[in-house]
Amino acid sequence: MDPYDIFSIANAKQFEKMALKVFRHQYENTIVYREFCDLLGVDKTAVKSLEAIPFLPIQFFKSRTIVSNSQPPEITFTSSGTTGMQTSKHVVTDLQLYIQSFRSAFATFYGNIEDYAILALLPSYLEREGSSLIYMVADLIEGSQNEQSGFYLHNYDELTQKLKALDASGQNTLLIGVTYALLDLIEKETFQLKNTIIMETGGMKGRRKEMIREELHQLLCAGFGVPTIHSEYGMTELLSQAYSFGEGIFECPPWMHVLMRDPEDPLRYVADGKNGGINVIDLANYNACSFLATQDLGKKHSNNAFEVLGRFDHSDIRGCNLMVI
Repeated sequence: MDPYDIFSIANAKQFEKMALKVFRHQYENTIVYREFCDLLGVDKTAVKSLEAIPFLPIQFFKSRTIVSNSQPPEITFTSSGTTGMQTSKHVVTDLQLYIQSFRSAFATFYGNIEDYAILALLPSYLEREGSSLIYMVADLIEGSQNEQSGFYLHNYDELTQKLKALDASGQNTLLIGVTYALLDLIEKETFQLKNTIIMETGGMKGRRKEMIREELHQLLCAGFGVPTIHSEYGMTELLSQAYSFGEGIFECPPWMHVLMRDPEDPLRYVADGKNGGINVIDLANYNACSFLATQDLGKKHSNNAFEVLGRFDHSDIRGCNLMVI
């Protein structure tokens, strides 16, 4: 199949049909994934539903190269981590597939990128190489075609002035920031923003104590003077993102889907509304593995929406970690 066909998915039936095609492709061509399926005793021909597809533990990206073709890498994304920690590596052989995925997802949830000024407060990502988030945000900044868009490192005073001026002018603005840096900003200055979306990407990066989402969002809403806090759910090993418009409820683009596995039995699933481990189907990951068992705990709602509740206790803390309970 043409991997770009995923962007034409219009309903759940089409998604499942295409996901099963991707499964067969990756079983045949992603060596690590096939070895994993074979160890589970999975018969490829017997897999006829999403629930029957094996999900590769995301930790494999730390020790193996996960790729479904022999094309040379166009880019390699890496996760962040503390000194001495083993990090994930995502070899991308078709960068355009990632670009179309994040551009299409942004347009699906937020509309035309040219309607926004994009401000990025992502110091811990800017200070290292290989961040897929930085690649995405840099492209969105360029796509906005707004000379006011840009990255900020530790220049909070300049960001404060820019944010207030843009908001006062009526310009639709998106401030995307790593959690600890957004908290740092509102400790230096308070805002009453009317035309600005605040989007947090999760993670304290060891700079602050972890907080539950309700407490964090309450602080950010008060500090920025906004009614809700948006969030982005993505990670190095994925090529798609889910977005939350508030209350921590994430929505997926049409080519992305989540299932909640039983925390005690990873081959079983829990019903909607029950807590479980988050399994992600990301069809944009066509050239690696689209079926990943993450280390995040969550709860699924109707219409493929979901919450992120924390992380499994035995997980090591990674750069893309989300708030823990």
